[in-house]
Amino acid sequence: MNRKIVLTGILLIVISILLGAFGAHGLKSIVSSDKLISFETGVKYQMYQGLGFLIVGLSFSKLKKTTNWFYLLGLTGILFFSGSIYFLTLSDLTHLPKMIFIPMTPLGGTLLIAAWLNLFFSIFKLKEIE
Repeated sequence: MNRKIVLTGILLIVISILLGAFGAHGLKSIVSSDKLISFETGVKYQMYQGLGFLIVGLSFSKLKKTTNWFYLLGLTGILFFSGSIYFLTLSDLTHLPKMIFIPMTPLGGTLLIAAWLNLFFSIFKLKEIE
């Protein structure tokens, strides 16, 4: 078990539940339905990544180097991807400049894909997993 990855996964899940509730109850009346859908997408991906961290953190002691890369790429990816979506959703309310966050979303998505592909190819190379 990798304690850091498991704890990060749990934290991502808890935050996604809180943000999901905030989106459903707090944002519903103050942002457009398009922005609310984007916000929910950020919450879903954050939840998926948190669950992925739990699975990987609890399962893979044999892939220490890979799990570290998975963690680094996945955490950075979800912070960029979901984080930028959260900021873009709230940009009209906070008056933060949108241009800072727009390129972060695809970069975050690319990092998430890289994390999962890194894990896939590392496991693919193994003859067996204990």
